[in-house]
Amino acid sequence: MSTIIDRPRYLCALGGAISTLSALPRAIPIIHAAAGCGSNLANAHNGAAGYAGSGYCSGLALPSTNVYENEIIFGGEERLKEQIEKTLEVIDGDLYFVLTGCMVEMIGDDVQSVAGQFKEKGHPVYAINTGGFKGNSFWGYDLVLQSLFKEYLRKHEEKDQKLVNLWGVVPVQDVFWKGNLKVLKSQIEKLGFRVNTFFGENETLEALKDAAKASLNIVVSDTFGIEAAKVFELEHNVPYISVPFPIGDHGTERFLNTAGKALGLGKAFIDRVVQGEKKRYYGYLERLADIYSDIDLQRYAVIVGDSNYSQALARFLSDDLGWLPELVIITDDNLSDEDKSLILTRFDDYESGLKPKVVFDTHTSGVVKEVNTHWAPNNGQRYYNSFSPSFIVGSSFERDAAERLGASHLSVTYPVCNRVVLDRAYAGYEGALRLTEDIFGALVAGR
Repeated sequence: MSTIIDRPRYLCALGGAISTLSALPRAIPIIHAAAGCGSNLANAHNGAAGYAGSGYCSGLALPSTNVYENEIIFGGEERLKEQIEKTLEVIDGDLYFVLTGCMVEMIGDDVQSVAGQFKEKGHPVYAINTGGFKGNSFWGYDLVLQSLFKEYLRKHEEKDQKLVNLWGVVPVQDVFWKGNLKVLKSQIEKLGFRVNTFFGENETLEALKDAAKASLNIVVSDTFGIEAAKVFELEHNVPYISVPFPIGDHGTERFLNTAGKALGLGKAFIDRVVQGEKKRYYGYLERLADIYSDIDLQRYAVIVGDSNYSQALARFLSDDLGWLPELVIITDDNLSDEDKSLILTRFDDYESGLKPKVVFDTHTSGVVKEVNTHWAPNNGQRYYNSFSPSFIVGSSFERDAAERLGASHLSVTYPVCNRVVLDRAYAGYEGALRLTEDIFGALVAGR
């Protein structure tokens, strides 16, 4: 029997699909679901992602069929057809996607057939089955990419050897997705390539439509967007590589070496790019040396987040900041044993020689339990090696756990309700400087 998830750290597949499409320019999601689904997901999208806002014709302005008893009993395809007609009439968009909720999935409405009627008339209307019970927001993201790659992209037999596509950073679920995509795009551009990120700054649907021209797809994740990459390779004969999400020097150097090698670049050239980035990076970090030593800013660390962020944060804290990441709690709920085995390898080979304890736990209430299991609490002992000073890097949910443990805290992973996020990034060299500012800013805020 399934357990109840205490305060989930993700949306359902429908929510992930809505967030993904809302991040595409002039793409309009059309919800075919029961009344209430859209508004609930819009509130989670906005309030839990650094107040991301609605975007163009999104949020509470999303078109929805709002099916009731009549549609549940007799089917909702006619209601969906009516909603698509009115949406095309009222909302000015370049791409329309019908997304399904749990209720219409259970009654079996053929949304592809309904969308196909409009596509035959020249309207850019597509459909995806995104019932919430199919998976979480990461899966909704992957489903959108799969559909785009199968149905929307133009075929291109000839490939542009200087063009690559990059994805794996999930809009909204990664609260800093837009800034992170900008930074990662810049890192690949420094290797001499043009980059499509689909959901980043100044991206266009036209560039997405011609994405099959690319010579390589780079998925910045071990798990998110991998199935879509397989579809892309099958449909358009473009290979892909999977690289861990990078934060800081040691993670980003690995990222650049892996991507550069796959792109056919020589090691000497990649090393020159990396050394240029390191020079700037450490030029700023060295300014912290005095205060770091004077008031001892080293900390024990607990990292709580998805598989993308947890491995990147742990390596950054250990190898770049010299902290002691004792415990990592990975919150993904749908990982296979194969996925878990791969993710665990990302916590090996630290330059520091450290190896944190890694557990998989989706429950918010499990954080203090896991810390106390890993580091037994003081039971009235006179002399005791306490878990202090400590710092929790996680979501807004970890604020209570941090208070109970006497630890400092920074919200980085979804949900983030206690920060406003615009173009901030934590990826790469540039993002690691911002993360360092935020972490040490939290430590000295009360001085």
